Amino acid sequence: MIKEIQLRILPQEAANEDRLKTIASRETGEAETSINAIRVIKRSIDARQRQVYVNLKLRVFINELPAEAEYTSVEYKNVSGGKSVVVVGAGPGGLFAALRLIELGLRPIVLERGRNVRDRRKDVARISREHIVDGESNYCFGEGGAGAFSDGKLYTRSKKRGSVDKILNVFCQHGASPSILVDAHPHIGTDKLPA
Repeated sequence: MIKEIQLRILPQEAANEDRLKTIASRETGEAETSINAIRVIKRSIDARQRQVYVNLKLRVFINELPAEAEYTSVEYKNVSGGKSVVVVGAGPGGLFAALRLIELGLRPIVLERGRNVRDRRKDVARISREHIVDGESNYCFGEGGAGAFSDGKLYTRSKKRGSVDKILNVFCQHGASPSILVDAHPHIGTDKLPA
């Protein structure tokens, strides 16, 4: 059996898996030993008052285990024999355009004037350390675009642009924490985004 519940709890409770299980047992009326898994479906922080709370929507698995994976994977075909399409820029838009082209069976050729993200990391460090800016490899130009050295937040200000769920799932498939699928304002982190 699967039950969904909503909680408003303290941050230290939300961060403790054993405590979450105890709270889920109390809220569902089920024995704690019968709860085999808990999945967070949505998470947000309410810091409007002096006391900070975490709002959670949980899926509680009672006497069963989750059948589905935490995220949805996209299968990418071998497109080496496909029609070529040129994508200009290896920023977020260009990289996701290339992935979409692969899904459609086309072979993207991505052109980027800057360096790969590992070399860019050195060039970006030189900006603050030595005050030297490489015109072709800096915060704006190079693999990953301007977002590669941002703070790693993943959000859109517009609800009109549609769902970003697929993009978040692709990030998870490539190594991001599945927590970005449930957080109100998902964040990969500056240190992890380039990878």
